Amino acid sequence: MRYFNETIVVFQRQLRLSLANPTWMAISILQPILYLTLFGPLLQQVAMTPDFPAGDAWTVFVPGLLVQLGIFGASFVGFAIIAEWRSGVIDRMLVTPASRWSLIGGRVLHDTLMVMVQGAILVAAATLMGLRAPLNVIVLGLLLVGLLGAAFSAISYGAALSLKSENAFAPLINMFALPILLLSGILLPMTLAPGWLQIASDFNPIKHVVDGLRSVYRGDILAPETLIGFSIAIVFVLIGAWFGARVFKAQTK
Repeated sequence: MRYFNETIVVFQRQLRLSLANPTWMAISILQPILYLTLFGPLLQQVAMTPDFPAGDAWTVFVPGLLVQLGIFGASFVGFAIIAEWRSGVIDRMLVTPASRWSLIGGRVLHDTLMVMVQGAILVAAATLMGLRAPLNVIVLGLLLVGLLGAAFSAISYGAALSLKSENAFAPLINMFALPILLLSGILLPMTLAPGWLQIASDFNPIKHVVDGLRSVYRGDILAPETLIGFSIAIVFVLIGAWFGARVFKAQTK
């Protein structure tokens, strides 16, 4: 109970900070909405090609945007913790008897909530544009977004506290962002790519997460692709939790 109480305290602090300055949340949701508005109509024409996956343009495009939101909506939170470390906030937290798991868990819980709220807004906007999905599919999609948000939030905090420099952290994020974006089929399905590029994308775990969520939106909730996608997301959560907590513990040595 002590761990959960400490986690909630950290979560409430992060939530108050977000509510006091909601600009970052608005900016985070703006990019997927722009993709939805400006790129979605183009994809409707691409959907007529023979190699396009099963389903209409929206059931292919929206899951990709949700995965993008879960990853990139949480990957940049490390910038905030670098600022807190520089101002001495992290040091003051580390001298308390609070669990290191709680110090990162409360932050991750807050970031998970934020990306799920943003995902709900994205799905609502997509519904206005033509997406048709039952409630259970939407809930599963938001659950996957939450898992990705939790995983990449913890990884982002761990990487940021390890580097302690925005100048080093920003290139690191960009180095991983480009191959994830291009080799996961987030924007365009990899079935449209040449054979060698499809083979390369198979080594990208995020590609299988995208395929899994697209299976959910097609109604194949128990398809192998879905189970693989959710399993990969859970593995990322475990890796992120281990890495983030280990970095937090290392700060006290």
